Amino acid sequence: MKNRKLLNIELNRLTAEQYRTERTPSGIVLILDNIRSAHNVGSAFRTGDAFGVDKIFLGGICPLPPSAELHKVALGAEESVPSEHSDDVVALVRRLQADGYRVAAVEQTVGSIKLGQFHREEGQKIALVFGNEVEGVSQSVVDQCDFSLEIPQEGTKHSLNVSVSIGVVLWGIK
Repeated sequence: MKNRKLLNIELNRLTAEQYRTERTPSGIVLILDNIRSAHNVGSAFRTGDAFGVDKIFLGGICPLPPSAELHKVALGAEESVPSEHSDDVVALVRRLQADGYRVAAVEQTVGSIKLGQFHREEGQKIALVFGNEVEGVSQSVVDQCDFSLEIPQEGTKHSLNVSVSIGVVLWGIK
């Protein structure tokens, strides 16, 4: 049967411990700027795990693990992807920049770079900032970022759900 679905055991996935300690770092981290929904945060963990992000920074009001609601969507990825909480996202951005990260706000801004036009340099460490479900990335954080990435969109809406945006951007820069 040529299109037989693979069994989970056939996927040869890393354990959570192997993910944290044995894999080659990607140089990609996520910053969640005041995302209020535990479902969206859980989705960020699950998507981050799938794309091999090194860490997720949870800024401001983001729900934090352990959380049953977050776990329901993350399916345990909150155990494989390291995370850290920061009350001050602007200070976090500055810290990551000092550590050699280029920090991109995923936001529609004057001068934003369309995702398809962005090319990550070999070995470049990048931090991607995703914003609140209503307000987006806060202006003070956008002001501190090195640049903004924008997902080109057609149609009448001007935004995507933050969990969808995380998947699109990670796919686009890998």
